[in-house]
Amino acid sequence: MNMSIRRADTARLPQGFTLIELVVTLALVGLLSMMAAPLVELSVKRQQERDLREALREIRQALDQYKAAADQGLIERRVGDSGYPPDLQRLAQGVRNQKSPTNELLFFLRRLPRDPFSPPDVPAADSWALRSHASPPNSPAPGDDVFDVSSRAEGVGLNGRPYRDW
Repeated sequence: MNMSIRRADTARLPQGFTLIELVVTLALVGLLSMMAAPLVELSVKRQQERDLREALREIRQALDQYKAAADQGLIERRVGDSGYPPDLQRLAQGVRNQKSPTNELLFFLRRLPRDPFSPPDVPAADSWALRSHASPPNSPAPGDDVFDVSSRAEGVGLNGRPYRDW
């Protein structure tokens, strides 16, 4: 009878984790987090590249619309002007419609997107590398107008092309 009492007492004692079980569990959790870190970095880079493609497409469409409006005579042009905006801010700030009796503003962007690879303290207009209409494609340079934009980022995309060539 004395033996059965001891077994009942030991069966009711709280069981805890051993030190080995805790170390193995922590090692497995650490291993899983080390395997997940590169996937998270890749996901962040892929999202930045998606944002860059969308921003470039949006700005380039706005530049083309500005040029079309200038060719239609909606925007004032001087002799010798290319018809492209003098700066990126004009696309979001608006320009006067020359054919409107009330001189209403024409807007081509709601807001100017920023380069997702640029530092957060850089204004959106300064985050882009500008190419004027007069500069050659193999040597883009800013000038009197904005014909195209590109990223200032030094890195290479997942597709193998440098960001500045997108």
